[in-house]
Amino acid sequence: MTTDHVAASKPDKSQHYPTLQRFLRYFYVYKKDILATLLLVIITATCQALGPFIVGWSIDNLITRGNLRGLMQILVLLAVVYIFSSFVTRAQIRQIGWIMQRLLAQLRSDIFTKIQSLPLSFFERSQAGDLMSRLLNDVSTVEQTFGIAIAQIVGSVFGLIGIVIAMLSLNLQLGLMSNLVVPLMIFATGLFAKWSRTKFRLTRQTIGQLSARLEEDINSVREAQAFNRIQFNLQQFDSVNAANRDANVDAMATTAAFLPSIDLLNTLGTAGVMVYGGYLAVKGTATVGTVTSFLLYVQLFFQPIQVLSQFYNQAQSAFAGLERIFLLLDEPVYLKDTPNAIEMPTIKGEVRFESVTFGYKQEGLENSSKKLALNGVTFHAKQGQMIALVGATGAGKSTIINLILRFYDVISGAVTIDNIDIRRVTQESLRRQIGIVLQDTVLLSGTIAENIAFGRSDASQAEIEQAAQIANVHEFITSLPQGYATRLGEKGTSLSYGQQQLISIARAVLINPRILILDEATSSIDTRTEALVQEALARLLKGRTSFVIAHRLSTVTSADQVFVVEQGQIVERGTHEELIAKGGVYANLYGLQLGATV
Repeated sequence: MTTDHVAASKPDKSQHYPTLQRFLRYFYVYKKDILATLLLVIITATCQALGPFIVGWSIDNLITRGNLRGLMQILVLLAVVYIFSSFVTRAQIRQIGWIMQRLLAQLRSDIFTKIQSLPLSFFERSQAGDLMSRLLNDVSTVEQTFGIAIAQIVGSVFGLIGIVIAMLSLNLQLGLMSNLVVPLMIFATGLFAKWSRTKFRLTRQTIGQLSARLEEDINSVREAQAFNRIQFNLQQFDSVNAANRDANVDAMATTAAFLPSIDLLNTLGTAGVMVYGGYLAVKGTATVGTVTSFLLYVQLFFQPIQVLSQFYNQAQSAFAGLERIFLLLDEPVYLKDTPNAIEMPTIKGEVRFESVTFGYKQEGLENSSKKLALNGVTFHAKQGQMIALVGATGAGKSTIINLILRFYDVISGAVTIDNIDIRRVTQESLRRQIGIVLQDTVLLSGTIAENIAFGRSDASQAEIEQAAQIANVHEFITSLPQGYATRLGEKGTSLSYGQQQLISIARAVLINPRILILDEATSSIDTRTEALVQEALARLLKGRTSFVIAHRLSTVTSADQVFVVEQGQIVERGTHEELIAKGGVYANLYGLQLGATV
């Protein structure tokens, strides 16, 4: 199940946490800066409201009386007011921009922090492209909507208040008439917003699907070319791209119909002021200057209303993005340190499983099988022993490894290390002392030195090189033109698989773990490199407790214990020789593999 499915399946979530109200909490940190900004906004609004009043007063008291000198003085005053207003507006926009950029940076940080803390089960049912879309596209939409427009919005709100006060103070009858179109504007805005909200929510979901599709296709481009799947991928991408295009066109069509409606109401309001204002002027209950002031006020009055109405309509896209962001931030973290969790002492390496039962269903995998991944598993690995885990795919080998690392918590039973239940210690202090060398090596697009220091970013260059020497990869690294400063391509694609494995081993050596977890590290590499890997692993395993997931049984004949895992249970255990002599499942598997290699 993708995260888009998650978002779509929880439509009522935002009712419990109103999106806008929750977003406004981010502003609380900057309350002092916001108060200073509001002062600037009030000054700007006051200057705006003064302009038409000064013009109307000048007509009634200076122009009609032929006071040219007084008119020139008023013009200078008016220029000063507007120049001062422009400087204050600039300061206001800069201050609001400063607040918004820090707020959005915090929002991105919250998303990234949340992603880092989510359990593995979440990523098993999510797409990386969609998560990236939330961090980048959805936050970018919020930035485009609020980051630039928020200064205009705040200014428009206070400007509108100042204009309404000035109009009602100048002429109550004309002021009330001018505001008759406001209820119509509010109704039109609410109606269009209701239509557009669903449409913009769909645009955010489809851009997430598009990002996920793109990320998946880029990562599998080699396989697509090898299997002649390019045309099929193009068709799939065109389908998702078309869905996003249609969703955006539909949303834009709603927005396009909204602005002409507001313009029509603007025209009606201006016409009303001219007709009713002219009538009052003829009757002598309003002066020509007052009517002129009102015509100017009406233009100023509708500008912020247009800005607010347009913003409210466009903000539906940002709200849809915020909904997706907050749904992600609300994802439950099933695996947390207990309030009284302690630091894991220095591990010696004794590992016990005590009647461990586990099923992935507990982690929120709605489509997972009800069948338990492990059922009543018990074993004791002594300090320094090598434990081999063998069995078919899906038997439960990786689940045992995941529980040792506490990527999941058991349903019943306990996993202990040195007689300490690992649920009592912090996850960080536990995993810091466990090394992993997986079959699928994960390298970053940094330097070789940075990749080796993946688990110890504070390691010195000497320590990095020493780890590389133990891992039999130092000679290869120093043969490169830039040595340890050589930058790798994404996922280490510039290196051979064997070279990637050696760097992964050096990474494990550097953290000096007391417990090692190894997936089959020598599959699919050439004989010469395999010898280097085996030699490096022998050095790494010495004196450490290790758990080895074995696909080729010939690589674990020297294991202290071999556990044969079937359907979530250990069905056989013993040394290689003991299990061969027993003639059971392990002996059959070994015989089949040996026969296949003869």
